[in-house]
Amino acid sequence: MKMRVVITVKGFVQGVAFRHHTRETALRYRVNGWVKNLANGDVLGCFEGDEEAVKKMIAWCRIGPARARVDQVIVEQDQYRDEFADFEIRY
Repeated sequence: MKMRVVITVKGFVQGVAFRHHTRETALRYRVNGWVKNLANGDVLGCFEGDEEAVKKMIAWCRIGPARARVDQVIVEQDQYRDEFADFEIRY
């Protein structure tokens, strides 16, 4: 089954290569979508793919890269759209 989520990651998640590592992890799990920094210090992402792979992405985001401190991950289910062909960092 395919799924799509939009996530917001809160904590010390900017300036620690969170977006870069999220993209690498998404490519490893074959998840498509995007990730970007928000002006308030959070990271926002949209993940699409097989349900198991997307759930692995969410679990990874709860930890993040070594230098990050994740305080909270907000996950919002969305309708799967097959909208993306790859995973990108947005600016």
